[in-house]
Amino acid sequence: MNRVVAVIGMCGSGKSEAVKFFEVNGFAKVYFGSVVIEEMMSRGLEISEKNERYIREDLRREYGMGVMAIKSIDKIRNFLKTQNVVVESLYSWEEFKILKKEFGDEFRLICIYTTKSLRYKRLTERPFRPLTNAEAESRDVSEIENLDKGGPIAFADYTVVNNSTLDELKMKLKEYL
Repeated sequence: MNRVVAVIGMCGSGKSEAVKFFEVNGFAKVYFGSVVIEEMMSRGLEISEKNERYIREDLRREYGMGVMAIKSIDKIRNFLKTQNVVVESLYSWEEFKILKKEFGDEFRLICIYTTKSLRYKRLTERPFRPLTNAEAESRDVSEIENLDKGGPIAFADYTVVNNSTLDELKMKLKEYL
């Protein structure tokens, strides 16, 4: 039976690296953030942290907190027919509830946890969309207060502490598989 695994955690925790690990191991990726990127492009907006946040929150105001899951569920269903699926960028409790209702026991949440100081250091050094410490803290607060991100993190089926190397993260993920 194929599974749907959503990788969750705060910005800079290593979620993208975990998702890459699952992809290398045969999982199809469904990126909830692509809903936001596509909407920014359709509105002619520059890809930036500020615009991303605005669009994320605007879509959720207009369609509800489960919008990313709703707009991605057909893609997940199609992939699930033939392979496991990894979901990147599930944030809200509503998104979690939608996927849990749809996929039941085939659905799992994996939380990647990293200390705040290490996450912020990683975010300043990343080549794609680097963030200053102030931007990272602003994003954390926004995601917790406006996007309901805490619920899925608290409800994770499995937690990986990622305060070390990429190799160690991969080892822990391999244990999960």
